[in-house]
Amino acid sequence: MKKLVEMKVKAFTLVEMLVVLGIISLLLLLFVPNLSKQKEAIKESGGTAVVKVVESQMELYELKYEKKATVEDLQQAGYITEKQAEQYATAKK
Repeated sequence: MKKLVEMKVKAFTLVEMLVVLGIISLLLLLFVPNLSKQKEAIKESGGTAVVKVVESQMELYELKYEKKATVEDLQQAGYITEKQAEQYATAKK
């Protein structure tokens, strides 16, 4: 019995652990919505970047061939990729 009394182990209590878990969950509730908003903002800025790239490629095509360029013309001439054309179409909507 003496050994049990002498062995005083320093540890966290259940209440302390619950407080820490509560603080962590509160922080998660604050930061997760902001992360999803950031993801949407990045997608929007990426879409505008693709639009600018495609429009600049259209200008280059028009200077070279002296005719109005379409997205299909740019793809066939190798100015843009199929993925860029798809992103351009969705960003312009």
